[in-house]
Amino acid sequence: MSRETTRPDRPLSATRPLSTLGPPASRPRPTPPLRFRRPTEADHAPLVRLADDWWGGRPVRRLLPRFWFRHFASTSWIAETDDPAEAATGGTGSRPGLPAGFLVGFVSPDRPDEAFIHLASTNPNLRRRGIGRALYERFCDDVRARGVVRVTTTVWPGDRVAVEFHRAIGFRAIDGPGTQPMYGVPAFPDYDAEGEDRAVFVRVLDPVREHDPTG
Repeated sequence: MSRETTRPDRPLSATRPLSTLGPPASRPRPTPPLRFRRPTEADHAPLVRLADDWWGGRPVRRLLPRFWFRHFASTSWIAETDDPAEAATGGTGSRPGLPAGFLVGFVSPDRPDEAFIHLASTNPNLRRRGIGRALYERFCDDVRARGVVRVTTTVWPGDRVAVEFHRAIGFRAIDGPGTQPMYGVPAFPDYDAEGEDRAVFVRVLDPVREHDPTG
């Protein structure tokens, strides 16, 4: 019989960042005026400079190399604040033209009916505004138009904010062979490396094709 597992707390590695999308809000603040666009290579350096700060000082910039902006821009998004008044209330680092959030993802070349979200984050000063949800929905719209049936992403099971965020926008954690309960969510132990446990979340975009083996 499997038992509830909680691994001892230890410093988070760069591959196990806590969520930076913000929890689902029971009383969300208004979404600021935003502009959504595709990233370019010119966005790499500015976003890398922001990445560690947006993850609370954790060293995650190595998860965002330049090739994401060169080869996967057509399925990735940047959200920018586009209102001087909103930017003025956003706190340090939030001003017009700078990112309010970003998402990088891709359609699997080996599994063309599946897409994967690699990394997503929002400006700490603009969280709980629906920006993370908006980025995810744009990505899902992108890949649905390309024939994708399901979207997957991975989350450290101890990150309650990330777990609840994904559940709130229609993802579910895979619960099957190889998983065990960790921090109240089904997860794969040592999924990415020793000690790097992951919950694999999936959102079905096309339920008919998902259950049709000929689809």
